[in-house]
Amino acid sequence: MARILVVDDEEAIRSGLAEILTEEGYEVEQAGDGQTALARIREEVFDLVCTDVRMPRMDGLELVERVKQESPETELIVITGFASLQSAVDAVKRGAEDYLSKPFDLDEVRLTVKRALEKKSLRDKQGRLERRVAHLSPGPTLLGKSPSFQRSLQLLERVAPTQSTVLILGETGTGKELVAREIHRLSPRAAEPFIPINCGALPDTLLESELFGYAKGAFTGADKNTHGLFEAADRGTLFLDEIGNISLSMQQRLLRVLEAGELLRLGERKVRKVDVRIVAATNADLKKDVEKGLFRQDFYYRLRVLSLELPPLRDRMDDLPLLANHFLQGCAARFHKKIEGFSKPALAALEAHRWPGNIRELENAVEHAAILCVTPSIELEDLPGELREKAVTSGGVEAAPLTLDALERQHILRVLRECGGHRGRSAEQLGINRRTLYRKLIEYGVAREEGDEDEGDDSPQPSTS
Repeated sequence: MARILVVDDEEAIRSGLAEILTEEGYEVEQAGDGQTALARIREEVFDLVCTDVRMPRMDGLELVERVKQESPETELIVITGFASLQSAVDAVKRGAEDYLSKPFDLDEVRLTVKRALEKKSLRDKQGRLERRVAHLSPGPTLLGKSPSFQRSLQLLERVAPTQSTVLILGETGTGKELVAREIHRLSPRAAEPFIPINCGALPDTLLESELFGYAKGAFTGADKNTHGLFEAADRGTLFLDEIGNISLSMQQRLLRVLEAGELLRLGERKVRKVDVRIVAATNADLKKDVEKGLFRQDFYYRLRVLSLELPPLRDRMDDLPLLANHFLQGCAARFHKKIEGFSKPALAALEAHRWPGNIRELENAVEHAAILCVTPSIELEDLPGELREKAVTSGGVEAAPLTLDALERQHILRVLRECGGHRGRSAEQLGINRRTLYRKLIEYGVAREEGDEDEGDDSPQPSTS
C-alpha cells in the first residue's frame, strides 16, 4: 500500500484531498505546514508528497527541494490554487513530478497520483533489477569438494529460492554468515538488503531497540523516531547470528514477528507490517536448550523450518589445501607479494592441526604466514608458533635429517624473516657481506639474478618482487 503525505495549511482542502486518496486505498497522513511535513519525512518513508505551493514558514517549492535532499526516492506533486503555469514549471525544475489545480477535479487527482506512483514503482523496479544484476556476479566463495560440505551446498541451493526461515548450525568459525549471505544472494530477495546482527554481542535492552526501533521519548536519549533492523531489512533478509544467546522474553517478541510479520517499536502502540526473511545461526545445541527450558520450543520449531548444518574443518580436511591456497591468494594480493603456495613441510603442518577455530582460524594462520613470508612459498617458519611446535614435536614434519646446505638455507631464511626482509641487517647478523647473502638468496629463489643489487641501498628489500 502506497503511503502519501498531504501538506496544506488550509485544513478543509488538506482533509478533503486526504479523504479522496484514502478512498482510493492509499495510506494517508496530513501536515499543516512544510516544517511539520519535513519532520515527518525524516521519521517515516513516504512514496508520495502532495504539497500546496503557498504556505507560511516554508512554501511548497522550498519543501520540494528539501524533500528531494532528505528522501530522493519520494515522488512529489504540488498543489496550486491559481493554475499558475510558472509555479508548475518552477516545481518541476526543483524535482516535482506533476501539479494539481484547485479546485480539485476528482478524476484528475486520481490520474495524477496514480501516474506519479506508477513512475516511482517503475523506478524502484529498475533499481532492484540493477541491484539484482550486480548480485548475479559471483558472490563470496564457498569452497570445498569433501562429501560432507557438498551435501551442505546442495541443501543450500534448494532452500535459498524459498521464503522460509533457515537455521544454520555449526561450530564457531565454520562460515555460517558466509552461507547466510549466499542464501540471500541466491534468493528472490537478492536485490534487497542483507542485514546481519550478532545477537550474542548485545544486552537484551540494546538488542530490542536495535531490532525493533523506538519512538521519540521511549527512553533517555531517544530524541527521534528510529527504524529498527527489521524495518531496514524490509523485503530483504535479516541474519540473526548467535540466536541461542537471546533471552526467553526476546524469543517471544521475535516469534511474533516471524508468525505475523508485525512489530511494535519501543514506546509506540502502532503496529507496523514488515516482510523480512529470517536466517538464523547458532553453535549451540538448541534441542538440548529446549529440554532444559532455556529456549522456547515454539520459537525453536518456527526457526527450524529449514536447517542446514556445516561440518567442522577437521571433518573436511580434504578441503584444507584448497581453502589455504584461496586465502593465500587474497593475502598475497593485499600485501603486494608474489607467493606461489606452501612448501611441503608447511602444508603438512597445516594438515596435522585439528583446527578448533575452523576456517576462521585457518584464514588467520594463512594471513600470519603471508605477512612473515620472504620466500616464493610459505615455509614452516612462517606459520604461527603453535603450528610450528606441534609439527616438530609430532615428528610428522621434517623428521628426516637435514643436509648441511638445507640447515644453512633454513637458518639464513629465518634470520631474513626476523629482520623483516632487510638484507643489510640480515647480512650483518649472519656475519657475511651483502653480496654473499644476495648470491645465497638467488640460489634459494628469493632474489633474481638480473638487475643490480644496489649495494648502497640499505632499505628493506621486497620479498620476491
